[in-house]
Amino acid sequence: MIWWIWILGGMALAGLEALLGGELYLLFFGASAVLVGALSALGLLPEMWMQLALFSVAAIGVALPLRKRVAARMHASIPTHEVDATVGRTVIAITTIPAGGTGKAELRGSPWTAVNVGVEQLLEGQAAVVERVDGLTLYVSASVFNPSHQGG
Repeated sequence: MIWWIWILGGMALAGLEALLGGELYLLFFGASAVLVGALSALGLLPEMWMQLALFSVAAIGVALPLRKRVAARMHASIPTHEVDATVGRTVIAITTIPAGGTGKAELRGSPWTAVNVGVEQLLEGQAAVVERVDGLTLYVSASVFNPSHQGG
């Protein structure tokens, strides 16, 4: 009755893969273990050496040629979030934000926490460009074209 250990082990590997957000290695090993468990339960793999041999061949033989394709397909199907489209947008400083400092900036009518990652201070009313987004914080730098910035 060793077949159920294979199935439980395979499910544990697949679950661990999901928790680790992985590289898909554990998923293929888990699927191979479930396959060996199912075939053993049907009596098709009565000997332990047969089970180990099939597990090894299936895990490595399937993972090597398919892992990159499956990973690429999985990552390609992940939709981009609206926050990702925020990079490159123009914001207006609501407060003066020193270089390397934190303040407030307006993006599409909403105030955001903004960190000035540029080398210049951002003055109140000055335009800036979003370099990256982390949660509810915008990382911004001075815009090259800045019609609201007057003076030097």
